[in-house]
Amino acid sequence: DEEFNELCFEFGLELDEITSERDIISKEKGEEKAKGASDTVLYKIDVPANRYDLLCLEGLVRGLQVFKERINLPRYEKIIPAQGEGQKLIITEKTVQVRPHAVAAVLRNITFTKERYDSFIDLQEKLHQNICRRRALVAIGTHDLDTISGPFTFTAKAPSEIKFKPLNQSQEYTASQIMDLYRTDSHLRHYLHLIENKPLYPVIYDSNGVVLSMPPIINGDHTKISVNTRNVFIECTGTDITKAKIVLDIIVTMFSEYCEKPFSVEAAEVVYPNGKTHIYPELAYRKEKVKPELINKKIGISETPSSLAKLLTRMCLKSHVAGNGNNIEIEIPPTRADIIHACDIVEDAAIAYGYNNIQMTIPKTYTIANQLPLNKLTELLRLDVAAAGFTEALTFALCSQEDVADKLGMDISATKAVRIANPKTAEFQVARTTLLPGLLKTIAANRKMPLPLKLFEISDVVVKDPNTDVGARNYRHFCAVYYNKSPGFEIIHGLLDRVMQLLEVPPNEENGYTIKATEGSAFFPGRCAEIFAKGQSIGKLGVLHPDVITKFELTMPCSALEINIGPFV
Repeated sequence: DEEFNELCFEFGLELDEITSERDIISKEKGEEKAKGASDTVLYKIDVPANRYDLLCLEGLVRGLQVFKERINLPRYEKIIPAQGEGQKLIITEKTVQVRPHAVAAVLRNITFTKERYDSFIDLQEKLHQNICRRRALVAIGTHDLDTISGPFTFTAKAPSEIKFKPLNQSQEYTASQIMDLYRTDSHLRHYLHLIENKPLYPVIYDSNGVVLSMPPIINGDHTKISVNTRNVFIECTGTDITKAKIVLDIIVTMFSEYCEKPFSVEAAEVVYPNGKTHIYPELAYRKEKVKPELINKKIGISETPSSLAKLLTRMCLKSHVAGNGNNIEIEIPPTRADIIHACDIVEDAAIAYGYNNIQMTIPKTYTIANQLPLNKLTELLRLDVAAAGFTEALTFALCSQEDVADKLGMDISATKAVRIANPKTAEFQVARTTLLPGLLKTIAANRKMPLPLKLFEISDVVVKDPNTDVGARNYRHFCAVYYNKSPGFEIIHGLLDRVMQLLEVPPNEENGYTIKATEGSAFFPGRCAEIFAKGQSIGKLGVLHPDVITKFELTMPCSALEINIGPFV
């Protein structure tokens, strides 16, 4: 197990855990439920989302064997049948509105066992969840070719006109009935919305009118494959042709090793509505050139071109040195759709070299890190406000619209609050424009605590600002509240004086700070003052209005102070 864990790590994968079905069930549902479950050892392996070729046992083992240099990378080959003998899939123009694209291929004389068959079905499911975006972009159908006869037609019809026996059902249903049937199915109900509201549903027929499948929902029962199936017809329909080609390539390359002639795939012809034809699968090999210096420089190693070519070959990218050693020519196989740019090739060279083998070096650039002045000031203030007897709170940066507007007696449009487009809960609808609601909610949650409650918070608030590139701006605010049987305005005023003393701002008009009586919707009339410093208004302090206090479910008087500390940096 340890060796395998090491191997996975070297190959850029992570062995998540070693477990068994019984362990999984007993963890989730308890010992009782786990009785009778299998004790077979299961390896849970984390595969990067871009490596579709490692999503099944066949591909993973093949990749690891090539990596260990035990086998050479197989050459995938497509066999084009003689004229008129191959399978044809004809796409009608009716599909354009629903699922315009389709690709197809045939695996001839394949030999399944129970394990291989399970892996084949499992790979389709993993691809559906991953690159196919839960079947929205591509849906895969696999059929027993011996039960049907081509050419096949991919068309779209009204739901009431489609009638067939869906997979593992005992009777025929129309497409509308199928939708109702699967509305309660834990697995299939997630895909119904993809075509539910379309006037026509996509469907694939053979030449005798047998339904192969109604993508992306369900295959027909007639063509279902089993362990004894010898010839498999694979069709992928979708809204994204590139993804459909990748999915088809992955399935045929992974399972063609079980064909009579290993790694060979029989091609199928797809006829488009405009009469053009195309042969699938493409199984396209392509050549890329990368300079060895680039690879060495990006990774921070100094390998010879031939050893770099060897490293890449171990990663299923067959490579050799070309042109006097100043280029490496790399052949990208059809299984590696994730190689899009030279950096993908460099990454694979680094994995093969071994991240742990790269020498650590001190960077050539010489820099000394420093704390942001605003954060430094914040940290210093936190300590001293705490020393003044106030307790620090940390509250959510998101809150509900009521918190920043209605409860403080303001209109939401006046707050310039940034809204969340699709909030998951009513608690998190806008970014806070003031720290006060968070502290009042904290007091409400701690009403059992002995009085007085003295809380403060120094954090960012967010306000819309059309002049910035992102349309909003952060301000660092300092807010403190005092909650007791009497309002305690003098305590909050005293805290303001202490903070100003720490910031070395004297209490005068010329170059210091002053407070002037004002009115604020959240404050008691005649008990509110605006604070001016550095020639600008930096905030307010005062006794909160009884309405505000009751809206936050509090029962005692409360005074508050909130200032922007940005100008003091």
